[in-house]
Amino acid sequence: MILTQVLAHLYSIQLGVVRAFLIDADELTLVDTGMPGSAEEITNAVRELGRNPSEIRHLLVTHCHPDHAGSLAKLKSLTGAPVYMHPLDAAVVRGDTPGRRMKPAPGVFNWLIMKAFISQPPWPIPPVRVEHEILDGDELPIAGGLRAVHVPGHTCGHLAFLWRRHGGVLFTGDAAGSMGGLRLSPGYEDLELGLRSLAKLSRLRFEVACFSHGNAIGPGASQEFRAKWGQPNGG
Repeated sequence: MILTQVLAHLYSIQLGVVRAFLIDADELTLVDTGMPGSAEEITNAVRELGRNPSEIRHLLVTHCHPDHAGSLAKLKSLTGAPVYMHPLDAAVVRGDTPGRRMKPAPGVFNWLIMKAFISQPPWPIPPVRVEHEILDGDELPIAGGLRAVHVPGHTCGHLAFLWRRHGGVLFTGDAAGSMGGLRLSPGYEDLELGLRSLAKLSRLRFEVACFSHGNAIGPGASQEFRAKWGQPNGG
């Protein structure tokens, strides 16, 4: 576990190959939960900040894959915090519907990443209750204001979250990555839908983008998105 301050009141928690994000704005909000077995690392990170894990009041999950939702059940048990997800991916983490298969994005790098690191369903995610099923454009009265942005493609129920502070902070989940530069996620359920989602994100205004895989970029992050994906068929 590596805890890094991204901005005032915002921290990245490196959990192997994936990041979770902790917003420390009065109460604590966690964005994503890492693979199964990551709960202890996350709670240790909270204590490193001088806070108690019981102060985590909201669990926001971008999508249903095990590197994002794998420790959700454990953290919910430890904190009692409610879970926020899109209904289509909430059904997977509840165990109501099976996980869906992905295909690699174009390029040898993406094919290798998919083959080496990304398993196909069924995924070992302990079932968990989701209290808040949220949709595109829903405004969450959390941490000074967070907007849910539905960005299907990587999964059909994928969400990004736009935080109102710091001129806009976008939590992309796996809608995109930044390993070796701004790039597509290695895999998608529907690549064309994913590209349209990236064009949608490029129309938002945000100074900083935080990625689950790769370093944050900014200031001027939304301009970088527009330069790369400003057209619906951009890639």
